[in-house]
This record gives sequence, C-alpha cells and structure tokens, in this order.
Amino acid sequence: MLNRRIRGAVAVALSAAAVWALAACDAAPDAKEPQSQGASAPAVVAPGKPGEPARRISPAEASRLLPDDKPNAADFTYAQMMIVHHRQALTMTALAPERAASAQVKKLADRITAAQKPEIDAMEGWLKNNGGPREQGGHDHHTMPGMATEAQLAQLRQAKGTAFDELFLKLMVTHHEGAVTMAAEVLGQGNNVLVEEMANDVMAQQTAEINRMRSM
Repeated sequence: MLNRRIRGAVAVALSAAAVWALAACDAAPDAKEPQSQGASAPAVVAPGKPGEPARRISPAEASRLLPDDKPNAADFTYAQMMIVHHRQALTMTALAPERAASAQVKKLADRITAAQKPEIDAMEGWLKNNGGPREQGGHDHHTMPGMATEAQLAQLRQAKGTAFDELFLKLMVTHHEGAVTMAAEVLGQGNNVLVEEMANDVMAQQTAEINRMRSM
C-alpha cells in the first residue's frame, strides 16, 4: 500500500516538473539565445519515507523511483473474468424492460447497463494494449463469485411482473457481491495501476447499488 502512495506522489511530482519545464520554455525570450552556464533541468521534489524529509532529484531519477506496475497473472485473470461477469449482468438487465413490473427495477437495470458496457470496453481495451488474454490457469467462469446458474437464468427469463422484480433483485445483489469480492482480490494480488483503478470503481459503484437494491 505504501508503494502505491509513493508511486502516486512521484507521478504527481513528475507531472508538475513537466509543466514547470514547459512554462520555462514558453517564457524564454528567444529560443536561439544560448542558455547560461548554470542552467539545469528542473528538479523534482520526491517524497521521503515516513519520518524522512523530501529531497530534490532530477526527473530522470524520479522516473526510476516509480515501482514497476507491469501486469501480473492476477491482473489478467481479473480483466478476463470480470468481462464475463459483467456480460451476465447485461443478460439479466436486458430482460427488465419487457418483464419487470417496477419502474424502479427498470431504472436500476438501465443504470447497470449504462455502467457496465463501458467497463467491458475498458477492460477489453486494457487486454488488447497488454498483449491480449492470458491462460486462466484453471479458473472456471462458472465458479466466479456471484454468477447465476443456467437454471436461475432460465427461471428469470420465465418470470414476469412482481415475481421477476423479486428474483432479479435477489440475483443481482448476489452478482454484485461477487464482483466486489473479485475486485477486492485483485487489489490485494494485482500489480497494475490501471487494473487497480478499474477495481476501485467496481467496488464503489456496485457497493452503492447493493445498498440501493436492498432498500427496494
């Protein structure tokens, strides 16, 4: 956790240094004029360890301090499995417009669809940018936390009105709880900062929706 804080702080410092450097270039009266002998690259203030003062280092040194966030097996597994997990949620929400009785349930289904489609796109884009899917190492999509069984999906497809609303909320609460579990696991085991951000978004959004569904 400390590594992540340091990585974020150094990244912010690097960004600030880049802005400072650009501002200095813009302010120069004539790019053709030679720089003074004492001119040097802008320094970066690097945060110290707990109890230690910050220190000034060069941008090159700062970039070397950033921890390696190369994706590991947990990152790839999370992205691949969460895509499948989200797609099942969309399968369920697609039934709501025709089968739900409650306007609240229909609006909830719309919100879930609107949120999870872009998340699928983001995870598919992440996989593509990082070389594509990886072997799952024995993971089975059917054993993912919160996934509805084929029998439960068949029952949902047959239900209508109040019966649909009750079953939809029951299955979706379980589904969301599974997604939160998966997100918590990758936050503890993964290494990539973008996957970490996606997992945090899933946890925040789906926890809020679980609370909303339980009150309906």
